[in-house]
Amino acid sequence: MTKANLTSAIAKAGNTVDMLRNSKTGIYVYPVVASEFTNWRSEQAAWRNSAVLFDQSHHMDELIVEGPDAAEFLQSLAINSFANFGTNRAKHYVPVTPAGHVIGDMIIFREREDKFVLVGRAPTANWLKYNGSLGKYNVKLTHDPRSPSRPEGKLVTRVHYRFQIQGPDAPKIFEKINGGPVPDIKFFHVDWINVGNKKVQALRHGMAGAPGLEIWGPYEDKDYIRDTIIQAAIDVGVDLHPVGSRAYSTNTLESGWIPSPLPGIYTGEELQGYRDWLPADAYEAVGSIGGSLVSSNIEDYYVNPYELGYGVYIKFDHDFVGRAALEKIKDNVKRKKVTFEWNAEDVVRVIASAFDPGGENYKWIDFPQPNYASSSADLILRDGKQVGMSMFNGYSYNERCMLSLGVVDLDVQEGDILTLVWGEPNGGSGKTSVEPHKQTQIRVRVAATPYAAEARENYAESWRTKRAL
Repeated sequence: MTKANLTSAIAKAGNTVDMLRNSKTGIYVYPVVASEFTNWRSEQAAWRNSAVLFDQSHHMDELIVEGPDAAEFLQSLAINSFANFGTNRAKHYVPVTPAGHVIGDMIIFREREDKFVLVGRAPTANWLKYNGSLGKYNVKLTHDPRSPSRPEGKLVTRVHYRFQIQGPDAPKIFEKINGGPVPDIKFFHVDWINVGNKKVQALRHGMAGAPGLEIWGPYEDKDYIRDTIIQAAIDVGVDLHPVGSRAYSTNTLESGWIPSPLPGIYTGEELQGYRDWLPADAYEAVGSIGGSLVSSNIEDYYVNPYELGYGVYIKFDHDFVGRAALEKIKDNVKRKKVTFEWNAEDVVRVIASAFDPGGENYKWIDFPQPNYASSSADLILRDGKQVGMSMFNGYSYNERCMLSLGVVDLDVQEGDILTLVWGEPNGGSGKTSVEPHKQTQIRVRVAATPYAAEARENYAESWRTKRAL
């Protein structure tokens, strides 16, 4: 019997869009970590006003790539150049398809000349595993998948714990846990610091417009590391907030990173082998599309790296999958990334519909993040014509508004008032995360990306500032 794969799943559904729009996988879950430790409003406020502790140990895949050909293999699949990629460095790693569509992204760490660790969502890990299986390079890949979305009380372990301490008061905690001043780590560089009696690796990073370090080590040290951080904050008088999974997913709204573009792997003859390789229970097969954009052509949901602001990463100093396509696209980019600021009156009107007995309700806006699909795609209109796509949304207590990230046509300007179509047509789809509802429209103002002034003005040079690392 032929093993079920993505190809057979698409054939069974009859249409890729129908398969993903009606997926029964449920809401996208950030697993294991408690939903709230205090409350999500205070937790959001803390990364702006004091300090937060993000537990990133469970929601991301980890892939170790090592061997004599590791660097050559990884660079052959990335828009990034490895020319300046020494050890104890990190990069935002982005692979694309032969047609130039984004597959996903991960943070890649170079631990040795021949060893790299990648952390992020499943699509990139799957793509690398497939290409590694072709035997063209002398590499070894070790995959630690994300924790189960619903562990049902079963013990969950990972190879590594991963924490991030962030916020204006974070430096006080760093000095306390280190037993003295920490090294001056440059942005996206790695060094070693102390956490109590443990030596840990630390990446200079930031996720919501505030300074921070990401630290990791063996999972069996997780409780000790967490307890030491919390006690250090108490000792130095910092109001440290552990952040639950509800607030965690919204930090990117302020810093401008779109975390879940649909992997552009469902079309193209060159990718048929990959679709045959992907099992029928892979992320790409069971993930979901949600929102008001409905097209019979799955490519209408794809994006390229220029549209996501990753053009600064693209270096044509090496051969990589998708290079020829991106060389053609670079002088004909049609869309750009923006933040959409949702009209408060319209948001309240949508919520109020749930309190009208017997009336038609609009699609519920869950707070702080309506995470009812793996990849969101909401229509953005101007005078009834599509001019963009909203791709990730949520509420910022810091900014006191609903925000979303997405792409618009190049002639759309900051400050323009556009229309977001909220809800799915025909009363909804077959997703279990969608209740019967009526579509409506929400006014949105096109705003800067990143939305948070701190991220725009004070982040180190990166894709957020449109300058290369």
